[in-house]
Amino acid sequence: MNYIQLAYKGLHDWWRYLLGSVIIFIAWQIIGMIPLLIFIGIEVANGATLNFSTSISDMVAMLGSNLFLFLMLISFAVGLIGVIFSSRLLHQQSFKDLTTTRKKIDWSRFWFIFILWGLVSSGLTLADYFLTPEDYVLNFDLKAFAILALIGILLLPLQTSFEEYFFRGYLMQGFGVLFKNKWAPLLITSVGFGMLHVFNPEVETLGPMIMIFYIGTGLILGIMTLMDDGLELALGFHAANNLFTALLVTADWTALQTDSILKDISDPSKVGILEIAVPVLIIYPILLFILSKKYGWTNWKDKLFGKVTPPPKEDYKVLD
Repeated sequence: MNYIQLAYKGLHDWWRYLLGSVIIFIAWQIIGMIPLLIFIGIEVANGATLNFSTSISDMVAMLGSNLFLFLMLISFAVGLIGVIFSSRLLHQQSFKDLTTTRKKIDWSRFWFIFILWGLVSSGLTLADYFLTPEDYVLNFDLKAFAILALIGILLLPLQTSFEEYFFRGYLMQGFGVLFKNKWAPLLITSVGFGMLHVFNPEVETLGPMIMIFYIGTGLILGIMTLMDDGLELALGFHAANNLFTALLVTADWTALQTDSILKDISDPSKVGILEIAVPVLIIYPILLFILSKKYGWTNWKDKLFGKVTPPPKEDYKVLD
C-alpha cells in the first residue's frame, strides 16, 4: 500500500476533504489568530497605529520580535490541531495513517534529514557570511537569542508540521483519491504550498520570481513524501530549514524577523533568478539523490505519475 492509498482506510468522500479544509482554515486563520489580535488590540489601545499598510516589520516593532514570533506560531499550532481533528473525526483516520505507510512513524528518518539539512543550510549560510562579510552584521544578544531558541525549538516544528500534514498529508491523500493519480496531487499541493507564501514580505521585495523557490520546495517535499511513502523526511527537512534559518540569520524584508545570530543587510534588489533557482535545480536534486541511495528508492515513474487505486480489500476496511 502506498502513501495516498492510506486514505482508503478511512472515510474518503470528497465533501469530507472540503469540509475538513474549511475547519482547518478556521482553526488556523481565525481561532489561531485570536492571541495575536488581542495583543495588537492592546497596543492600539495604548496609542499604536494600525492600518492596511501595516507590515510585518511594523508589527515586529510594535510587539517585539520574540513575542510576535510566538503569537504567529500559535496560529499554526492551532491549525495542526485542526488537521488532526478533521482527519480523526471526519475521516476516522489514525494519526499514523496520516503520517506513514510504515507500521509506526520512523523517527530515524526525521532525525537523519533534520541533521543533514541543518548542517547543509547552516554551512551555506556561514560560507556566505565568510565570503561576503560586508552583507552581514552580528545581531547576537544572549537573552533575546535564548528566548528565540526556546520558542523556535518548541513551536517552529509545530508550524512546519502543520504545513506538511495539511499539504503533503491531508490534501495529498485527498486529491489523490479524487483524481485517481499521483501527479495531480503532487502539482496541486506544490503550487498551493507556494501560494501560501505569496503574501510574505519576500515576494514584495524580490518579486514573483521567488515563487520558483517556494513552489520548487513544495515539489521536492512532495517527491520525498511519494517516493518514501511517508511524511517523515518532509517533516524533518522543513523543521530543520525553518529552525536553523530562524536561529542563524534574519533580514528586515523576510517573514521570519528574529533575534538571530546574524542579520543580512545586503541589498535584496541584487538577488537574481540564478540565486533563487540554484537550490531548486541543483541542491535539492542532490539531496534527493542522497536520499534515494540511502532508502533504496526505485520505480520513480509509478511512484510519482502512477494511478491511485483502492488497495486489496484484505489490506484495509472501507468505512461507510
